[in-house]
Amino acid sequence: MTSFGRVIGVFFSLVAFVGAASAETFVERPDLDALFKEQGTPGTFVLFDVAAETITVVNRARAEQRTVPASTFKVANSLIALETGAIKDEHEIIPYGGKPQPVKEWERDMGLRDAIRISNVPIYQEVARRIGPQRMQAMLERLDYGNHTIGTVVDRFWLDGPLQISPVEQAHFLARLAKRQLPLSARTQAIVRDIMRLDDMNGAILYGKTGWATSVSPNVGWLVGWVERGEKVDSFALNIDMAKVEEAPKRMTIVRGMLSRLGVI
Repeated sequence: MTSFGRVIGVFFSLVAFVGAASAETFVERPDLDALFKEQGTPGTFVLFDVAAETITVVNRARAEQRTVPASTFKVANSLIALETGAIKDEHEIIPYGGKPQPVKEWERDMGLRDAIRISNVPIYQEVARRIGPQRMQAMLERLDYGNHTIGTVVDRFWLDGPLQISPVEQAHFLARLAKRQLPLSARTQAIVRDIMRLDDMNGAILYGKTGWATSVSPNVGWLVGWVERGEKVDSFALNIDMAKVEEAPKRMTIVRGMLSRLGVI
């Protein structure tokens, strides 16, 4: 392809992106900030109704602000590992490295299903090292994940930066996974969707992943995912100020409250 052709291709890609973004409707719900106040923490919540192209948001400025994804990046890390062949499947046993860990559960070798469930950091650091910086960088650009930036440390960039993503971007990314529309194989997307399944609620299925960003101040607690009811998909992203692990349950309490108040569950 000529340089002119590449420029034209980029131009039309940008036009398509802007057009898609402008088609979405933002609905701000300041009344739902009461759910954060009940839990004694500031935060933001984004709900993306994929079919209606409507984004319902609580605290929009924070919803559009990027920060490190922390363990929510395990979703993308799993996708990339499977797509590149760095990991064969969700059953392959991955070594954690043998060193003492801050969470005792992390001190064993395991596959992706268990590792994502208990958010095993050393397992996913090994996964990232197997992928390597060049493939990781290329895949983040392909997935259009956050600011696409991994820096020089391939096994820490989602914990310490420079990778950052906003709650609005998280909701868009997960909506594409929920609808099997990522530029990845059907097999890769099916496996990761399966290992993210959390709960069945009144005929709806909840998928999700938590995260706790301790490298930023104040610390940020994440819970991102989506709800499926038949063909209907609503993706979501929550982040809150979370100073200690004892506050972790607030994430699911707020998410369930938001989904209930918004008629999703």
